[in-house]
Amino acid sequence: MTTIALLHDWMNQIGGAEDVLEALVEIYPDSPVYTSLYAPDKMPASWQNWDIRTNFINKLPFSHRKQQLYFPLYPFAFEQFDFSKTDLVISNKSGFCHGIITGPETLHICYCLTPTRYVWRYHQYAEQERLGKMTRLGLQPFLTFLRVWDRLAADRVDHFIAISQEVRQRIAKVYQRESTIIHPPVDTTRFEVSNRIDDYYLIVGRLVPYRRIDLLIEAFNKMKRPLLIAGSGRDKERLEAMAGPTVKFLGYVPDDDLPDLIARCKAFMFPGEEDFGIAPIQAMAAGRPVIAYAGGGALETILPGTTGVLFSQQTVGDIIQAVESFDTQTVNPAEIQQHASKFDTAVFKQKMSQFIDEKWEAHQRKREGISPFQN
Repeated sequence: MTTIALLHDWMNQIGGAEDVLEALVEIYPDSPVYTSLYAPDKMPASWQNWDIRTNFINKLPFSHRKQQLYFPLYPFAFEQFDFSKTDLVISNKSGFCHGIITGPETLHICYCLTPTRYVWRYHQYAEQERLGKMTRLGLQPFLTFLRVWDRLAADRVDHFIAISQEVRQRIAKVYQRESTIIHPPVDTTRFEVSNRIDDYYLIVGRLVPYRRIDLLIEAFNKMKRPLLIAGSGRDKERLEAMAGPTVKFLGYVPDDDLPDLIARCKAFMFPGEEDFGIAPIQAMAAGRPVIAYAGGGALETILPGTTGVLFSQQTVGDIIQAVESFDTQTVNPAEIQQHASKFDTAVFKQKMSQFIDEKWEAHQRKREGISPFQN
């Protein structure tokens, strides 16, 4: 019987990485989940039924709220896990969990959300997350060590999977490794096409600087068109101060209310750059077009002229031109929805299962000394 283990960096926040983990657990429901820390009060209640195994970071002060404080310790922490009796390890990584140590008999497949951002794009990350001065000063001396460790840790992985072409290119540059693209799971079945479209544009997400919602507000102030902003975050006060009379902040929108809100918008706005971007897929699942910056995952998920439009520069002028030149009434909601279904969770599970099964079979044949090219 094959023993399987799942790995995740930390479990104290909900986002796209956690959607991937949940899908992996659904594929392999009897497999333990290894992680650095677990804050059950911040995670779905159903997760308490999982077999979750943490390391010493879980007991450190403030780790459940500020996991960044202990970045220099993660390499050591993940290396302490024992996988000597595990046949297959699947790591779901944006941080350090791919750095586990396994023997040659264990197959390690890494689903890579991105090469460790805090290591390879530290200044961008520190700015985006607005790390405090003391945190920055404390982490800075460890960056060289973390980069060396992270690069060597990538060699412990047998096969990499990238979430997008953008991440695939980063894996090739940083880790010098090839990877296969399998897009993250999106529950598109939650969304339906509405028979009513209201007069507003919409953006949903955390209010943080790198999402460039400030540019969006400036553009809609000038156009005097209605813009609804759903979400909360540390940038809220600054953004609210910029907003004109046609821009409205909705705050946190419950998950049950989100599908209807999205389905009735004229178009969904996406001015930031994401490695993949789940929100645009959700909008398209509701049959609504997306107006997005031509960078990152949007280049792979949006079909210009069919499911939306892309603007080339993150400027107020480019956003205005894109909005005013795109006739949202000419789109075909059913066609947009059909495109979104290609990124559904069921598709992710099927592709992941097939990839893992193929690699496991090849691994077994290699261990038995049989060429994978022999029948």
